[in-house]
Amino acid sequence: MSEPQPAPSLASHDPSTFGKLPDREVLAAAFVRLCETIATLRSPKGCPWDREQTLATIKPYTLEETYELLEAIDSNDNAAIAEELGDVLLQVVLDSQIAKDERRFDIVQVIEGITHKMVSRHPHVFGDVSASSVEEVSQHWDKAKRQEKQDRQSVLDGMPVDLPGLARAARIQKKAARVGYDFPHRAMLFDKLNEEVGELAAELFPNGEVPHMPASVDLPHTPDEHITDPELLGRVEGEIGDVLFVIANIARRWGVNPEEALRRSNAKFERRFRYIEDRLREQGRDIRHATLLEMEDLYQEGKRRERSQSTS
Repeated sequence: MSEPQPAPSLASHDPSTFGKLPDREVLAAAFVRLCETIATLRSPKGCPWDREQTLATIKPYTLEETYELLEAIDSNDNAAIAEELGDVLLQVVLDSQIAKDERRFDIVQVIEGITHKMVSRHPHVFGDVSASSVEEVSQHWDKAKRQEKQDRQSVLDGMPVDLPGLARAARIQKKAARVGYDFPHRAMLFDKLNEEVGELAAELFPNGEVPHMPASVDLPHTPDEHITDPELLGRVEGEIGDVLFVIANIARRWGVNPEEALRRSNAKFERRFRYIEDRLREQGRDIRHATLLEMEDLYQEGKRRERSQSTS
């Protein structure tokens, strides 16, 4: 693979190039060739694996490629981003070819459908409606969407059931907020968070009092005791869900994607934990034989190195 290519800074972007298509003939030829390639793979003389795929069996790959694209975007590596975008595009074209083979629809309907949607939902660009702010654009989008989806009975209809939990929570809250069901001030959410944490503590600790125990790694490890009472387990699960729901709402009110925030934190922890493993491996040691204090010291060392590199 070629060396990572960092994305150019905003200062290097030429506004005159925004919204410009590649050469039409080159673009058309490239897209047609991709569609022909996928059609060949699905043909009787093509690939047995591709021929066996259905819209249902291909779903996991679509999700996987989407997450790989997010990873590539985080890496800021242009070559990786272009490659992963290609993989996502492959899923769209392959799904469309499967649908054509099953006589459902084809890629032309997919393209025409999304084009019509973009035009109808941007009347301030393609029509005679004006919009001078992001909020006004959002209002036009919602109005056009309501006109398209008049069969929906609830403002919460239309959300994918397979959305990750935090992302779904934020979408639910956003839809409710659009009809006015929202705290008047976002700072109130912290009072709500304290309330939910208190209710969780009431289920987990006697009298609802959390023991005062500063975070430390230099104390003996206390084994966890899992909840065995099904009724208590259900209540605790519910309270933890309420805490996460409020966290998602806090993220939404400050314009943060909670799913993306958690994904980044997961990646950060994994990166720093691997740093611990690497340093111990250099010493000829296995992490399973290191003490918690040793691991924490290396974790903090890795954290300091990241911060110094980000400011250099």
